Amino acid sequence: MHLVQASRLALAETLLAAGPTADTLCDGWQTRHLAAHLVVRERSILAAGVVFKPLSKKLDAKVNELATSAQSPERYASLIRTFRSGPAKYSPFVIDKFDQAANLSEYFIHTEDVRRARAQWAPRVLDKEYTELLWQSLTRMSRVLFRKAPVGIILTRPDGQRHVAKKAPNAVSITGPVTELMLYGFGRIDQSLVLFEGGETALEIVKGFKPGF
Repeated sequence: MHLVQASRLALAETLLAAGPTADTLCDGWQTRHLAAHLVVRERSILAAGVVFKPLSKKLDAKVNELATSAQSPERYASLIRTFRSGPAKYSPFVIDKFDQAANLSEYFIHTEDVRRARAQWAPRVLDKEYTELLWQSLTRMSRVLFRKAPVGIILTRPDGQRHVAKKAPNAVSITGPVTELMLYGFGRIDQSLVLFEGGETALEIVKGFKPGF
């Protein structure tokens, strides 16, 4: 579980360094909104609004309330400290297996949401264990992430490992490091360093597709 905690700390430091009003890759969100989302997600029953629609408006209101209160550097730093300290005792994220399954990819994606919203950025180099866990997470979620793809999708690593995310007669192979495939799969299509291979028709069709939940 040390990698999840390390990822939490990396995300916290990235948010803190960026300041409360930096842009992110999350539509309409500055860093203070992202930090507020992370805290509410782990410390409020309103987080259920992500999947339980009757609570979604209250969830959005709570995130915006926290984000508004965190516009000053001091209040923003306090919000980051809350996130860094970990989930509430009643949160399902205190369970190690659930924490890893839900948060390893979550923290990686959101760290890049901050890093890659800047004009200049470079991919991080992650260790092998972290990379393999991200690959496991990506392949486990791939059917959901690519369920709406209009063609077949094959995820291909530089080492030759492949995973069929969606089966279809016409398919496109998306090739790149695990981290870039992860970002593409979560809808960060303009900021992911991947290559496409397939028939002209399939390639043309997939250009207008955005994966994700």
